[in-house]
Amino acid sequence: MKNLTVSAVSYLNTLPFVYGIKNSGLMNNINLQLDIPSECARKFLNKEVDVALVPVALLKKLNSFQLLNDYCIGANGNVKTVLLLSQVPLESIKKIHLDYHSLTSVNLVKVLAKNLWKINPEWINLNKETEKNMEHLESIVAIGDKTFLLRDKFKFIYDFSSEWKKLTNLPFVFACWVAHEYVDAATIKNFTETLSWGVNNKTNAIEKLFDVKKFPSVNIEEYLEKNIDFIFDEQKHQALSLFLKYIDFNL
Repeated sequence: MKNLTVSAVSYLNTLPFVYGIKNSGLMNNINLQLDIPSECARKFLNKEVDVALVPVALLKKLNSFQLLNDYCIGANGNVKTVLLLSQVPLESIKKIHLDYHSLTSVNLVKVLAKNLWKINPEWINLNKETEKNMEHLESIVAIGDKTFLLRDKFKFIYDFSSEWKKLTNLPFVFACWVAHEYVDAATIKNFTETLSWGVNNKTNAIEKLFDVKKFPSVNIEEYLEKNIDFIFDEQKHQALSLFLKYIDFNL
């Protein structure tokens, strides 16, 4: 392949991946595009890119793809940036507004509501207009970097990865790397090595890519080391399979 087009999530949790793709020198023919998760999914689904970091719920919609088995965006315990934020406790929630940025968080909150929290709220989709005043809503699903700014505006915070672990005793996988079937094995191997290089150089990734002025209160070292787990190990593969079954049978 002459050029590999790649869509990756534009959040802080992908800094090591982005750093590896841009700076490892292992592949010089990558056209990298940074997008919100739902846009990564759309581009891959429409074959606008060869490889993408997609919300795992998208796998239910794909007929054919290659799953890159080594790296992901996961968590084992608090993930910190995929949250249910509420002004009232769980048992009092009547409405939950859903973040349109990710298919996975929308499906996961419904799994948790039914199987762990035992609540049946009204589900309302956020859009670009309603998300401007999210802090005035009763309860919202929020993902990504904006959670660092929103969490202090709500009385109750429920971390999705931690809640999933209460339900299943497993870690969670929020996003995984997928490639179209036409991407050859050698290209996938080389691309995986760029990801590995980035994960192994997290400190340099932070120094080069983290904008401290934009997120002055974020302990980025702690977040990437303790909250985000990049290794797609056996337990995370188990968790992914279980989550996809929940989507099939429990919603």
